[in-house]
Amino acid sequence: MKTCIYGAGAIGGWIGATLARAGTPVSVVARGATFTALREHGLRLASGGESFAVPVEASESPATLGVQDLVVIAVKAPAMAEVARHIAPLLGPQTLVLTAMNGVPWWFFDGFGGALAGSHLESVDPGGEIARCIPARHIIGCVVHASCSLKGPGDVQHHFGKRLIVGEPSGEKTARVRALVDLLQQAGLEVQLSEQIQKDAWYKLWGNMTVNPVSAITGATTDRILADPQVREFISRVMLEAREIGHRIGIPIEQEPEDRHQVTMKLGAFKTSMLQDVEAGRAVELDALVTVVQEIGRLTSVPTPFSDALLGLARLHARVRGLYP
Repeated sequence: MKTCIYGAGAIGGWIGATLARAGTPVSVVARGATFTALREHGLRLASGGESFAVPVEASESPATLGVQDLVVIAVKAPAMAEVARHIAPLLGPQTLVLTAMNGVPWWFFDGFGGALAGSHLESVDPGGEIARCIPARHIIGCVVHASCSLKGPGDVQHHFGKRLIVGEPSGEKTARVRALVDLLQQAGLEVQLSEQIQKDAWYKLWGNMTVNPVSAITGATTDRILADPQVREFISRVMLEAREIGHRIGIPIEQEPEDRHQVTMKLGAFKTSMLQDVEAGRAVELDALVTVVQEIGRLTSVPTPFSDALLGLARLHARVRGLYP
């Protein structure tokens, strides 16, 4: 597949470099220092004690790249509206758009949700601009379970995990999503075809909607966050609210918060992506992780006092630093 990576950060760079090394023609939409680095050095990736660089076609304008078979969107949620405004030249009738992003995506209730099916989520798509620019028929959902960071522009360090969960918003196992799974697997990625991609997204959110903003506020790594009994209990209360919301929209989670805490603790001391964003002075993606849970809580009549408190504190912290509007 002719593939374009829109957002050559840590995750986008990792996916792009992996595909390009396997022989997939890869282009990248990039600007500034990243654009310059890709032109001069290619896309660089260090993983498992090995480092390599692959040539990619870099452009600051999607219009110069033309229609693609696959567009991988791997930007932070705050940048999504800007991407949507410029993505049209990459989209043909059959183009797949793989959203490798954190949190709840704008298309979450497409083909899913019972009474909420088709509902618009204002918190992640104000005014519906993204949905208008990227028609739902293009979307393939993706949940990423991998840890990567940037050593510099266009230079990615892969730490651990290489699993992608992909699926149609409708849950159908279509020919196109099976072909995409084959492409990603042949490149060496661990890929699971989802029965319900919204469930996979919600389950990942169930853990990182709490630890991410708490780490951003405190500057603490995950081990220190969960070692504090008061903080751990507060996080558990937020998770219980999100679990009830999930139950009401058809995504039951059988685990208890403590079960998830044990999983997180096994990962050791690491900085969350939101803490990395704060330290780098980048906008934080609170809306896709926390505000949207509050919004769906209102739609399902689930009280969310602990989630509301977390959102208020994290939002104020980010606003003081100019990282949230």
